Amino acid sequence: MPSTRETILAALTAQLTARAGAEVRRNATLPERAPAEGLVILRDGTPGEPDVTLSPWRAYYRHRVEIEAFMPPGAAEAALDALIARIGAALAHDDSLGGRVELMTVSAPELQPVPVEGGAPFLAAALAVTLEYEVSDPLSG
Repeated sequence: MPSTRETILAALTAQLTARAGAEVRRNATLPERAPAEGLVILRDGTPGEPDVTLSPWRAYYRHRVEIEAFMPPGAAEAALDALIARIGAALAHDDSLGGRVELMTVSAPELQPVPVEGGAPFLAAALAVTLEYEVSDPLSG
């Protein structure tokens, strides 16, 4: 049986895949090319140290993941902006991921060109997403 953490990350990946209108990968290496509609990479991040209650024992995590958005070289900034908007709409569609998280918050995008050896840079953006959830077993977190 998958852990709570894996179940949440799989649900987030599925939600992005279904609604972002771009290819979605999880923990992939930096791309050599991106499709015209864009590429989204979800980085699992780390749950960090939980807040703990003792009776009953519960761990409350604020798990920070990163979503990277890429548009191919030569794409207009407006295309990256549209991809970011689609990601935002995908996340807002179900901000509890089917009741798996108590709260999901998203940071403003950090825009950053990604250099490509011998070619034009990708247009890229990174969004930090914080997923807050609780578990009753530290190994299931």
